[in-house]
Amino acid sequence: MQNNIKILQFGKFYPPDIGGIEVVMEDICDGINAKHIQCDVLCSNSKNYYQEDITALNAKIFRTASFGKIASTSISPQMIFKLRELISQYDIIHVHLPDPMATLALFLSPHKTKKIILHWHSDIINQKFLLNFFLPLQNWILKRANKIIATSEKYILESPYLSKYKEKCICIPIGINMPTPSKKPSKQSNIILSVGRLVTWKGFEYLIESLKFLPQNFQVQIIGEGNQDYKKRLLDLIYTQKLEDRVFLLGKKNKEELAKLYENANCFVLPSYQESFGIVLLEAMHYSLPLVCAKFAPSGSDWINQDNITGFVVSPKDSKAIAQAILKIQENYDFLSNNAHQRFQALFTKEKMIEKVAQLYLNLSK
Repeated sequence: MQNNIKILQFGKFYPPDIGGIEVVMEDICDGINAKHIQCDVLCSNSKNYYQEDITALNAKIFRTASFGKIASTSISPQMIFKLRELISQYDIIHVHLPDPMATLALFLSPHKTKKIILHWHSDIINQKFLLNFFLPLQNWILKRANKIIATSEKYILESPYLSKYKEKCICIPIGINMPTPSKKPSKQSNIILSVGRLVTWKGFEYLIESLKFLPQNFQVQIIGEGNQDYKKRLLDLIYTQKLEDRVFLLGKKNKEELAKLYENANCFVLPSYQESFGIVLLEAMHYSLPLVCAKFAPSGSDWINQDNITGFVVSPKDSKAIAQAILKIQENYDFLSNNAHQRFQALFTKEKMIEKVAQLYLNLSK
């Protein structure tokens, strides 16, 4: 595939600054350039200086100086001026949201002849007060966009902001690439795995408390680092419930270590009560693990995990329901395990994501 259109991806940060959105931006940048379509990136640096990089596939990464973060937003006035300088070179501006700084920069740029794609990773959930000030700009960019990428059909319908622009929305699920499994998971394993940042809305305490309703042989492994106060709360709960030999907080792991943990698990539980998508569910499905997650809105988690097909969907903050779902998994283990892997292959590979994004670029350029 070859085309002379030029794409500028635009977002908060870019690897080696790591987060879920940053990984998606890098995968798209590499994948699109591999198809011989020029795709560069404008983002904020995590440090207070300007930097330009060239990737192995000759993509340009422009990182503008940042004065730090306020309410999860990188404060980078240089981004406004850099976009004004660069925008004439590109046909399509692909903006990853939420990012108030990028939205403001686009608003102040000469964008009228450009095609605008919004990649809507999540509504703004936690900064409700500040959202009131940002809403006029958010409404502007939603109206201005030519197309809006949502990561699940369910999020388009449940987001109070996207649902008003359904006709512009297209579902392109996030796709991932993980090490190839060396073996299938086993019903004989007693390990319940969970992966995520240690922050309150991940709800790990409900997973830990589910052990009260499970046979003594089950254990929980939680992978991830995060808020130290929340980690202390989890450790205190483990101690008071006398679960030191059944719950293990294993910290951060690299991709290869994580692959081994997935391979040795029985099933995967995402106990979050706030989650726009749930990339860790895809990782678990890649390793054929049956899933448990909660149902709430707006969220794509219970669209990724199909109830009674790839696992079970339960009420949020319900330890007993989590335990019951884990026990039900054991009754129909191979069916759920096989379905999880098949759904991953059908919808959630990195290659499928890149192909759909590339097709969107080509359609918009016609």
